[in-house]
Amino acid sequence: MFGMGFTEILIIMIIAILFLGPDKLPGAMVDIAKFFKNAKNAIGSVKSSFEHEMEASGIKAEALAYKKELEKAQEQLNKVSDVKGSINASVASFTDDILEESESTTEYKKAPTSDENVTFAKKPKTEETPKSSDDEVKNV
Repeated sequence: MFGMGFTEILIIMIIAILFLGPDKLPGAMVDIAKFFKNAKNAIGSVKSSFEHEMEASGIKAEALAYKKELEKAQEQLNKVSDVKGSINASVASFTDDILEESESTTEYKKAPTSDENVTFAKKPKTEETPKSSDDEVKNV
């Protein structure tokens, strides 16, 4: 016990009997036993709390690993959404290019000059040929 041999324990007991006397020795032994019991319980509780903290630190390490994985997944998701945005931008630039090409190839009617007369009069109706009943059935 505590790295002490039998002879060392015997010497300590003899010195305790000399100093305490035979009357106080049993009470002192009980107090010493209670002290060692309390010390053992305190060491056990410290050990269990230390093990609990080590377990908690393991859980923290796992939580940090999961957090890193979630951050990586979020970065990948952001990349995917950025690809979507870049596709939209490229489609927009492509449509702009197409519109520019169509504008350059399309001829627009010129606005009437001051020499031409602009009127809002009704045009005369042209006579249409009457439709036959067969044409009406086909159209319906």
